[in-house]
Amino acid sequence: MSYLKFDKIVMNNLEQSLSKEVLRTNRSGAYHSSTIVDCNTRRFHGLLVIPVPELGKDNHVLLSSLDETVIQHGAEFNLGLHKYQGDNYSPKGHKYIRSYDCESTSRTVYRVGGVLLSKEKLFVSHENRILIRYTLLDAHSPTTLRFRPFLAFRNVNSLTHENDMVNRNYWETENGVVMRLYEGYPDLYMQFNKKNNFVYAPDWYRGIEYSKEQERGYKFREDLFVPGYFELPITKGETIIFSAGISETFTRTLKRTFENEEKGRTKRTSLTNCLKNSARQFYKKVGNDLYLLAGYPWFGTRARDLFVALPGCTLGVDEIENFEAIMETASVALRNFMQRKEIEKDISEIDAPDVFLWAAWAIQQYAKETSKERCLEKYGSLLKEMVEFIINQKHENLFLHKNGLVYTNGKEIPVSWMNSTVGGKPLCPRTGYLVEFNALWYNALRFCAELMELTGDDFKVKALTDLAGTAGESFMDTFYNDYGYLFDYVDGNFIDWSVRPNMIFAASLDFSPLDKGQRKGVLDFVTKELLTPKGIRSLSPRSQGYNPYYDGVTEQREHAYHQGTAWPWLLGAYFEAYLKIFNLSGLSFVERIIAGFDEEMSSRCIGSVSELFDGNPPFEGRGAISYAMNTAELLRIIKLLGKYSLRIN
Repeated sequence: MSYLKFDKIVMNNLEQSLSKEVLRTNRSGAYHSSTIVDCNTRRFHGLLVIPVPELGKDNHVLLSSLDETVIQHGAEFNLGLHKYQGDNYSPKGHKYIRSYDCESTSRTVYRVGGVLLSKEKLFVSHENRILIRYTLLDAHSPTTLRFRPFLAFRNVNSLTHENDMVNRNYWETENGVVMRLYEGYPDLYMQFNKKNNFVYAPDWYRGIEYSKEQERGYKFREDLFVPGYFELPITKGETIIFSAGISETFTRTLKRTFENEEKGRTKRTSLTNCLKNSARQFYKKVGNDLYLLAGYPWFGTRARDLFVALPGCTLGVDEIENFEAIMETASVALRNFMQRKEIEKDISEIDAPDVFLWAAWAIQQYAKETSKERCLEKYGSLLKEMVEFIINQKHENLFLHKNGLVYTNGKEIPVSWMNSTVGGKPLCPRTGYLVEFNALWYNALRFCAELMELTGDDFKVKALTDLAGTAGESFMDTFYNDYGYLFDYVDGNFIDWSVRPNMIFAASLDFSPLDKGQRKGVLDFVTKELLTPKGIRSLSPRSQGYNPYYDGVTEQREHAYHQGTAWPWLLGAYFEAYLKIFNLSGLSFVERIIAGFDEEMSSRCIGSVSELFDGNPPFEGRGAISYAMNTAELLRIIKLLGKYSLRIN
């Protein structure tokens, strides 16, 4: 039985099936996403969603959906599904679904009378092309399939409506047609692996609604253009493949292409395999550059997210070469920033004050996975440059003070991962000495000194070690309080007493200014007040302003974003601290919580982890449907568990 399989009871119940989404990517920025019943519930959903650099950095929906119709003895059975006003769904094709699984490809099986039809979808790697394979498993009489494409040609952040600007023209290509609705867009090639009849019957399908956008307080209704339909016969046992892409394909090779792509997939037969697949979906190759996207469906590459997610999404799946490829791209951006040059790379928020600190942490994970010698050779110079950049006071919003701590101004703009805003101002105005910034800074100084020892530069090692000693003493004086936990941030005479998760890094990092007893005290505090089955809360329920439910319109969600919601990626630091303190006796506890994510693999985005979760039961997944930092840290800890388990054997 498949690890990710849903029967007709789930599929026929829209209340259940519409909440489960699917994501497939080409590892170059394009994706397909919908629900498991192929009813789009977001403006970000679509069969073919691609970047169009000529139109900006956003993705664009070219092909929204493809409605299939089974025809026998003149009777038509439409397998499509769309939502219209008043919770009306048409044509209700979900009632014909008998099963759905996505162990390898996304596979739906329909039964219409004596017809049994399977549909499988996959994205071609590094090509803006989606393939759909239809196989007639059973039929007792002649069968015809009809395919009706719903075209959008729009930005994912907008909606389209019936208009006179649409280009209704098409031209023929091998076993298909080509269309381009608006200037500036690429051509859309829709082809089959066998001859077919295209019937030109242009029309607008009006008033299609997206329920998730309605829930979020956004515009949610649009019109889609349907140019006509393809029709072709199919016999029992026959396979038909549909291709939608921005370039012409040789249709006779579609079958082989599909099979080759399928062989390269890691089967989603376990939590770990699902996370491995998810990790690779965040890769984005552009020319010779390799990036890591922050998440789907609306995130690009953000510097902080990149460095936090990098170790887990590469080293966590034993792909050292991809770590190096992504770091090669990121290193250019980091050095250009330090040299006040144009960044050149498509990485946003590289000026955030903690980016260099997270980059140093990511390099440290590389050293642990390979060797200090290899790390020194690859990234020793970069690490040294970043540390000296901070020491020499060259960052515009990260200031090294005489007490060895780093200071940042976060009153006007968000400076940390807690970046929610209301009215353009930070909802959590963390400013001054931030606890995780300084824990990371202390760790970076000690790690850099450790690498410099290999060079024999005793003067540099001593300077870094002395500065780390000063920073460590100041860290204790500034953040540690009599209750046994750490202040979240301190700015002059202002002390933030809120119990937040950022202190966990002082307990988890390889070099910590805290002794073991103090680290255990911090861990106990986080366990007692912040730990949930789905992540670490961003604020304790006992702290003022606790708001655990991330739902409603934009402003409501922003007020909850970092005020009590639970974040899975923080479990990485929490579990690392836990294992360092409890060693082998802590394995079963960590394994139990990790195993709890099994159920998430069949919820919300199938085979992936949501951006965040409500801080209170039932801990519902919210935000982006697939989030790199969460996937990465779970994979990193799973690998760490394996290393601890080896000690037992």
